Amino acid sequence: MVTRVPPEPFRIKMVEPVHVPDQQERERALEAGHFNMFGLKSADVYIDLLTDSGTGAMSKQQWAAIMMGDEAYAGADSFYSLKKAVKDVLGFDYTIPVHQGRAAENVVFGSLVKEGDVIPFNMPFDTTRGHIFNAKASSVDCVIDEAFDRETPHPFKGNVDIAKLEKALADNRGRVPFIMVTITNNSGGGQPVSLKNLRDVSAVAKKHGIPLLLDAARMAENAWFIKNREPDCRDMTVAEILKATMDTADAITVSCKKDPLVNIGGLVACRTEEMYYKVVPRVILFEGFATYGGLAGRDLEALAVGLREMVNEQHLTHRIAQVRYLGELLTEGGVPCIQPIGGHAVFIDAGAFLPHIPQGSYPADVLSIEIYREGAVRGIGLGALAFENVDEKTGARTFPKLELYRLAINRRTYTNSHMEYVAETIINVYNRRDSIRYGLEITYEPPVKGLKHFLAHLRPKNL
Repeated sequence: MVTRVPPEPFRIKMVEPVHVPDQQERERALEAGHFNMFGLKSADVYIDLLTDSGTGAMSKQQWAAIMMGDEAYAGADSFYSLKKAVKDVLGFDYTIPVHQGRAAENVVFGSLVKEGDVIPFNMPFDTTRGHIFNAKASSVDCVIDEAFDRETPHPFKGNVDIAKLEKALADNRGRVPFIMVTITNNSGGGQPVSLKNLRDVSAVAKKHGIPLLLDAARMAENAWFIKNREPDCRDMTVAEILKATMDTADAITVSCKKDPLVNIGGLVACRTEEMYYKVVPRVILFEGFATYGGLAGRDLEALAVGLREMVNEQHLTHRIAQVRYLGELLTEGGVPCIQPIGGHAVFIDAGAFLPHIPQGSYPADVLSIEIYREGAVRGIGLGALAFENVDEKTGARTFPKLELYRLAINRRTYTNSHMEYVAETIINVYNRRDSIRYGLEITYEPPVKGLKHFLAHLRPKNL
């Protein structure tokens, strides 16, 4: 049964006309983009669900705040607006702005991680893995086993398995610079992490004297799930839960292009002066001075407002319900989706959708091509192309346990009618799935490990 979505807690004040490319235009676009969704031009896409990063709509309060931007190089008023918002909403004393989430990862991993280090995670996402590889380090997935079961209704599939975490620490003693937990767990289907689990992980970290960091791009959505799924937190507000979540961590990295509702921006926030001075030189080296971090003052002002707006419970309830609405429409149509539906995106099990395509032929990315062909809808494959490991010595390929296709929903951007169009498009592809008889091969990939899916040139190959 499809759940009714609550009415939008906003009015539309400006519209952006969009073009629906015809079939010939779509085929030309696929050829020109080397059959990689990252290679498509925005003008060639009708509904763009490639990512929820920086693609949402800002509020009138954010646009008004932009006019308050102080563009001083050092110590701008806009930095102090942001610093206060971080303290009020998240509780951290030290705030470092950067231009986006991967810049925050560059600052943290480049400053704190050395060759041979091992970082326990629930599951890292693509750019996070890229930064780990770049540092000549490695990660260990410690997510609970339920994360890999598409149909189990576990409410917190992003949770860390404490026994796995303890084993990772024991096996890599002296080589763990920090533990990191992604909230929500993007690689595992946008699944949340419970407050109890974060507190348990924090206790383990303290016992071993190791910092706990959060990849907190979707921290407000995670807090909403905690309020609605964790019985002990039902009487807390989302804002209170978010603060309690942050209290478990020593530092956070944030892509502010997600929950904080801006089109550009990121953060590193930490509790101690010691950690601040470890990471801030790299900010100056790669981003800009410590009080602007590659952002204009107007961006800092918009972010300060967005941090406060992201915990609005009407906004979160509508947003997460809209994502669930799309997921339920697809599930009702027979499409195999990760359950429960995640916070920011619907994740389709591409391996189950196209079981006749071997994982080494990239079924999630075949699915992305067919969905674009069907309705000019752009999502992204998050399976073997993004997450396979290739042994540098032997060439042996190791595939991820999940072969997913993601539809990331932009915040405050699309209507429920758009969701219905997307569902109809994908169900049409599902109904003709047996006729999809090709895989993909790579004709070009970048030399940087972990970034293949962003830049790969692909070519269809008959099976």
